[in-house]
Amino acid sequence: MSKLIRYKFSDLYSMSSGISSKPEQAGHGSPFLSFGTVFKNYFIPDSLPDLMNTSEKEQDTYSIKTGDIFLTRTSETLDELGMSCVALKDIPKATYSGFVKRLRPTQTDITYEGYMGFYLRSKFFRKTMTNNAIMTLRASLNEDIFSYLNLYLPEYNIQKKIGDTLLLLNSKIELNNRINTELEGMAKLLYDYWFVQFDFPNAEGKPYKSSGGKMVWNGELKREVPEGWEVGTLLDIADYANGLPCQKFRPDGHEFLRVIKIREMNEGGFSDNSEQVKPDIPAKSIIENGDVLFSWSASLEVKIWTGGKGALNQHIFKVTSSKYPKSFYYFQLVNYLQHFKMMAENRKTTMGHITQEHLQQSRIAIPPKALTQELDKIIAPLFEMKIKNDIENERLSSLRDWLLPMLMNGQITIDN
Repeated sequence: MSKLIRYKFSDLYSMSSGISSKPEQAGHGSPFLSFGTVFKNYFIPDSLPDLMNTSEKEQDTYSIKTGDIFLTRTSETLDELGMSCVALKDIPKATYSGFVKRLRPTQTDITYEGYMGFYLRSKFFRKTMTNNAIMTLRASLNEDIFSYLNLYLPEYNIQKKIGDTLLLLNSKIELNNRINTELEGMAKLLYDYWFVQFDFPNAEGKPYKSSGGKMVWNGELKREVPEGWEVGTLLDIADYANGLPCQKFRPDGHEFLRVIKIREMNEGGFSDNSEQVKPDIPAKSIIENGDVLFSWSASLEVKIWTGGKGALNQHIFKVTSSKYPKSFYYFQLVNYLQHFKMMAENRKTTMGHITQEHLQQSRIAIPPKALTQELDKIIAPLFEMKIKNDIENERLSSLRDWLLPMLMNGQITIDN
């Protein structure tokens, strides 16, 4: 077995706080590492999605260099505190958020960044983090916690072998994610072209509206729609079944189903902390890969589930339809979410939950059923490819997480 050496985290890294930016700086300028990006990624992405208008002095003070570790410094819950994201390369002119801490290596031959990105997200280190964290009104990572944390590391050359092997798995996961982003974008573009811009193929195969197809003003929708289309509600095109109250279905044996709550839905899979219920629950609350889920409480999100068989929590709808194809009701609901969110903004409040009444009050343009089926012939294969990639990513992630402790302890070795 590999010999693990204990180090004090603070002996190998120095801690710094992030930038205290002003609202007018956000959205333009140079690359910016946000709390959300740190939380969601083992390693800093090649392209940062956020920008911040910063000075040269700020870019020097809050720089991002190879080997830097960024940890979320505050959270509502302990299990979200100290989530790590590691820099595999320098990012010129980039700065990082004040809601994260930067740990910069003070050595060059003890820690390998490719290894640290996986080690710091491992169950072993996460347990160490939560055991040493403090909880006041919010969980908070400070210098005291940092000084208590220990790292248990193999030799540098072993770290490099392990890190490089796991990075190959991560590259495949990232490739699948990029492919899925393109697939989702293609499907959404086609849907909008047909059913938002109304340029579905007419009888001659030409774009309907652009080719002079007849449009009719609709008073309920307050816009023109193609002649022959109906006006209906989200309830007219799909059924929305609530999940179950988990406390009533606690497992009474070794068999169980894990529960899909909003967190599992947003992260696309289960964790060791996922709640469990007995397997003999009502069929309407059992979820399989490919099912459409709609979180109607606290967050408003629509997802196609790919995390494996599970039980649905009562704050999420399972959306099905015997009338229309999945691609149609999925994108109709995705598009209508913007309306629900606008309602919340206009009332200057959060949208606490969506009820059957909200769904009944919705108004949408409904094309002929045959037209939705024609588009589904194009979009369904894109959905199938995306689901397949998501399932593969789930397996690769599980393999990665299983391999790390085995490699770290020397139960599995990597040939030169």
